[in-house]
Amino acid sequence: MREECAECKEAVSSQKSEINYFSPAVTAPPAPPAPPAPCPLFPVPCSLKLNMTALPLPRRSDQFADSISGSATPETTPVFTLKELVARLHREQQNVNELLSSLGYALRSFNNLNQFLELTPLVASRVTDADGGALVLFKPNGQVRFQRLHCQEGRQCQDIRQAIETVTRQISLMPKTSLGDLSESALQTYTANLDYQVSRYLGSDVQLFGTPILVNNTERGRLYVFSHDANYVWTPTRQKLIRLVADQTAVAIANDELATSLREKERLDRELEIGAEIQLQLLPRKCPTIPGLDIAAQCQTANRVGGDYYDFIPSNFDKRGDHPSIHQDERWSIVIGDVMGKGVPAGLIMTMTRGMLRAEVLNRHSPAQILGHLNQVMYADLENSNRFVTLFYSEYDPATRMLSYSNAAHHPPLLWQVATNTIRRLDTLGMLIGLDADSCYYEAQIQLSPGDTLIYYTDGFTDAMNQRGDRFDEENLSKAFHWACQNCRNPQLILEYLFEQVQQFIGSGNRNGDDMTLVVLQVQPNNGGNLDDHGSDTESY
Repeated sequence: MREECAECKEAVSSQKSEINYFSPAVTAPPAPPAPPAPCPLFPVPCSLKLNMTALPLPRRSDQFADSISGSATPETTPVFTLKELVARLHREQQNVNELLSSLGYALRSFNNLNQFLELTPLVASRVTDADGGALVLFKPNGQVRFQRLHCQEGRQCQDIRQAIETVTRQISLMPKTSLGDLSESALQTYTANLDYQVSRYLGSDVQLFGTPILVNNTERGRLYVFSHDANYVWTPTRQKLIRLVADQTAVAIANDELATSLREKERLDRELEIGAEIQLQLLPRKCPTIPGLDIAAQCQTANRVGGDYYDFIPSNFDKRGDHPSIHQDERWSIVIGDVMGKGVPAGLIMTMTRGMLRAEVLNRHSPAQILGHLNQVMYADLENSNRFVTLFYSEYDPATRMLSYSNAAHHPPLLWQVATNTIRRLDTLGMLIGLDADSCYYEAQIQLSPGDTLIYYTDGFTDAMNQRGDRFDEENLSKAFHWACQNCRNPQLILEYLFEQVQQFIGSGNRNGDDMTLVVLQVQPNNGGNLDDHGSDTESY
């Protein structure tokens, strides 16, 4: 070890003598020692080499004791400053987390969107250390709505409120233009103009920062924060925080719209249930007892309310009441119809058709005249609705087994004649109901024989499609009907078999997209009757 010189030893001894940790307090610090002479062993003074003056040591015993006990404020050091900074950042982070948690709690708890939107500007300004915040929402029709503002009440707050209200009143989209009709670039231009106008009205002494509120990738509003501090910096952390607040606001708006849609759907479901019940009551509750006929009927709607229609109307139904009596010579009207379309509109037109047709039947006119009058009275209503009705109207006389009929562009019923084991179509010329007010309709008659079977059906049978896109069509229906007439004992079994064939064709797990209605009539054989008798038909104008 290198030996210190006498001057070094004397300097160290002199400086150590000045450090007295337990000396009584003095009123003034001692004079600083004279700089030591250069050491012959070192090129610089030995005191600088020892660095004894680099440590800020207390000179009073009470300061040292207080520093140990922690009762006095320690002097500022880099370590202490760093600890204070870390603690302050931790507190700020905790406050931000609490604010965001409170916003999340409000998102889960509030059923009213307006209650949640009241918190949005407040939380946005708190988490970004801004002076205030503002929320501006876009209506679906493109109008701008100034929703909420948060700031310290005063003259400046009033000026900010007035500026934003002025801008939101002046700025709007083109008339009758919705947000969904705007392109992305047009919407960006629109929001940029909004930001510019708000900033211009606020003035240069207010710093304004905004972020979009995106709902399903569509901008539905702007969230702003503003500050009067000239040193306020829009840091990436603050951008992330306000983006989090904007995202939660977007979730709240989307949830509210979903809840509104759900309530609307529930309301429509209730109305559809009521409509389905009313329509079900308008259709025959059960098939009537018509002398000499066995009848089966079924209507299967694609929706709860459909446009298919069938009815059995006795010639004197206005005099029957709730318990009609059966007369051998009473004529029956058997009708089937289909309104173009499905759902509630088709169901309403079907209801109107039923009422008007029953009124026409009271006049005791021929089938062709009834369809002509019905077309005239319904033409105006159907023309305005852009919908039409196909209708097959027939009258059956039990005494003579004569069937008179007229067709208004409906699918012709299929008749299986037991005598010839063949199927024929019952059809006449006629236009759709509601297409032309001056349409003419024709009628025809056919004599039915015991054992003959007749089906009335709607286009839901022939238009049914499988997964390959093939239609069931009239040919397949005719083949299935022919087989059923030879192998099924009664109309109900025939009806069930035809529905099963259509379901197998479209697939067991699939549902037909159109209403399906089927009416099956079968002439009862007479005791000792001759099944070889066959029918003949005539047609008249």
